[in-house]
Amino acid sequence: MSAQIPAVRSTEQLREKWIKPEVISGSEILLRSLLLEGVECVFGYPGGAVLYIYDALYGFTDFHHVLTRHEQGAIHAADGYARASGKVGVCIATSGPGATNTVTGIATAYMDSVPLVVITGNVVSSLIGTDAFQEADITGITMPITKHSYLVRDVEDLPRIIHEAFHIANTGRKGPVLIDIPKDVSANKALFEPVQTVNLRGYHPTVVPNRLQLDKLVQAIQEAERPVILAGGGVVYSGGHEALLEFVNRTEIPITTTLLGLGAFPSGHELWMGMPGMHGTYTANQSIQNSDLLINIGARFDDRVTGRLDGFAPQAKIVHIDIDPAEIGKNVHTDIPIVGDAKTVLESLNTLVGRADKADEWRAKIAKSNQEKPFKYKDSDDVLKPQWVIEMLNETTHGEAIVTTDVGQHQMWTAQYYKFNQPRSWITSGGLGTMGFGFPSAIGAQMAHPDRLVISINGDGGMQMCAQELAICAINKIPVKIVVINNQVLGMVRQWQELIYENRYSHIDLAGSPDFVKLAEAYGVKGLRAANKDDAKKVWQEALETPGPVLVEFVVDKAENVYPMVTQGSTIDQMLMGDDE
Repeated sequence: MSAQIPAVRSTEQLREKWIKPEVISGSEILLRSLLLEGVECVFGYPGGAVLYIYDALYGFTDFHHVLTRHEQGAIHAADGYARASGKVGVCIATSGPGATNTVTGIATAYMDSVPLVVITGNVVSSLIGTDAFQEADITGITMPITKHSYLVRDVEDLPRIIHEAFHIANTGRKGPVLIDIPKDVSANKALFEPVQTVNLRGYHPTVVPNRLQLDKLVQAIQEAERPVILAGGGVVYSGGHEALLEFVNRTEIPITTTLLGLGAFPSGHELWMGMPGMHGTYTANQSIQNSDLLINIGARFDDRVTGRLDGFAPQAKIVHIDIDPAEIGKNVHTDIPIVGDAKTVLESLNTLVGRADKADEWRAKIAKSNQEKPFKYKDSDDVLKPQWVIEMLNETTHGEAIVTTDVGQHQMWTAQYYKFNQPRSWITSGGLGTMGFGFPSAIGAQMAHPDRLVISINGDGGMQMCAQELAICAINKIPVKIVVINNQVLGMVRQWQELIYENRYSHIDLAGSPDFVKLAEAYGVKGLRAANKDDAKKVWQEALETPGPVLVEFVVDKAENVYPMVTQGSTIDQMLMGDDE
């Protein structure tokens, strides 16, 4: 299953080689600085403004460079690498259209708090502001969707800027940082002296929580009769999953995990209620709405979780634990705000809390609801149901794969029916909902974990936004197993048009899509197809047994909807249950 990728040397070995002071070009300074930050893999696409950088990369073997087929593929791959590894993802693009092609990926990472360093080239410094060929003000364009950005004016600033960029990207609320390097800066020479320290005035994220606020939470837990924990992606990003499990075991409070929080808590645990929100479980939504204490850990009260805000958790005292103070109270009134790193907060709480003794009746009620109201669908022996496909993937991999998805119905079915037990095993575009994200992010995840099974689950719409990256898997023998859930339609749009727009199906027909098996084979990737259960089992087993990348197309029921569903303007307990209704 391992990708055939040569190993890179350790940071310690590289440090001995590259740390010595020397007069070198800005491009060489960039490469050495990346190495000293522990970078092992960079995704990119060359062009005129970064030619000095790519010239420095000629024959360079101290980290991997993966040449994608589109800049958006490069940044989504860097994103997947970051989410799967916990390290900072890095991509390189040229000026103008190269840089602007990364914008969607930057916004995706920003919304989901993913640490990236995005390196773009620009025209020579003397031409900036003249509308020169392939010039774009990428720092201005991306200002609202980056955590910070730099336009490098002096080659001597490069070591400091790169070190600061990695620090900013991977501390506090994580996110993308952009470094724009004019072509002359990458060519100019300077004495390279590695930077070891960071001194950023005004940037001091709060990691350790206020003890008085923790005491308030401990008291609230002791008094609560209907407590609920809502855990989000912040738990995953902080590495707080073990502390979260201990917290739940100590308090015995039922827990629900958001879309980005899947994997932060083992799905087989008796107190886990599944995912909340628009396509969440009946138990999770009802428990939130009837709770008297809601403890949010590392989630941002997204509208897909809360539904109508004025009817969200109406009886609950709200606790919000977040490293970003701007999120606390932004959408939902907070009674006990706790600013700090999720892992650090949980570890502190675990020295203070005990069992929520008044919640025995509540726990019994939730256990009964979990048993009586699981996710359901009406199976068929005539057509292949997408939910059944996801269940098959889960059963055959025992929930141990790294799974990436694109955006749409298949994304929600995967979140519902694939059971995640490990953090960083679920990679999806949550906040921005970016079509074209799923497959490139799987390439990045596989580069981060060459020995693990990585499955990329896509719709037939999103797959066509990134299909060119099949070349990367073929050339580099990256063994991602690519699943296409093909219903020949923009499924989630069709579902909304059916349920909300009175069956007015407007411009959603994807029946003219290519033959995905032939498309895969054209790139040198094995392609397989199934339209019934027997064939589905056979081709999936063949895919698992095949070394290298494989694309498997599952032709599924076109009319299938994702249920439960909470429509916009409703509270999250006002759920359309589909076949249950």
